[in-house]
Amino acid sequence: MKKILGIFMITIFLSQCGTMKPNFEVRSGQNPAVFKKTLKKEIMVNYLIHLPENYKKDGQSFPMLVFLHGAGERGNDIEKVKAWGPPKIAENDKSFPYVLVSPQCPEGDWWSNPSQLENLYVLITAVMENYNVDKSKVYLTGLSMGGYGTWALAIQHPELFAAIAPICGGGQPRMTRNLVDIPTWVFHGAKDTVVPINESENMVNALKKFGGNVKFTVFPEATHNSWTQAYNETDLLTWFLKYQK
Repeated sequence: MKKILGIFMITIFLSQCGTMKPNFEVRSGQNPAVFKKTLKKEIMVNYLIHLPENYKKDGQSFPMLVFLHGAGERGNDIEKVKAWGPPKIAENDKSFPYVLVSPQCPEGDWWSNPSQLENLYVLITAVMENYNVDKSKVYLTGLSMGGYGTWALAIQHPELFAAIAPICGGGQPRMTRNLVDIPTWVFHGAKDTVVPINESENMVNALKKFGGNVKFTVFPEATHNSWTQAYNETDLLTWFLKYQK
């Protein structure tokens, strides 16, 4: 695998236009003064990208997988995101078929917070534009805190993803109506005492009620670390490739 480590930085310019209340009388035929203000916002995201072994800058397009880590991998040591899941697998598997994007959440923050969801959206869309990515085959998965982030990001931006896989996460069941067109595979450990299984059950049941394409895998003996079985003992990482936008 080709590997890229770095800090993603982007400056967003937001233009605000409006009508300024004048400090003088406006007579018939006159218009109020118009102001225009430009706001500058910098977004910074630590990230890790793995590229397929046969990736070439001007070559074919590849499917893209976004991985959201759990709370234990927050901080500024990007190597921590390789502790579990797709980044760990890709590190040792030269045949890993995805452009794999693994951002890192800052210490004390959460993927499901609005500011982090915005950062993720900007990062994902920038990678889609600047790498050889098949935009019809973009997938999302995450574990624990990243499972919550997976639900939240897909609900907020369903237009991005062809399929998702939240692991031991949860969210707002009523908002799963946004996901009815996105194949979803949910995983949880039956003996999880950190994130109770009903967190996933509530999301799955709501999505089924809305008519979504969802399947739910429960590992009977698993505690919180259900992601090891999800990523290593199922066909999840090839299951994604069945779907495209």
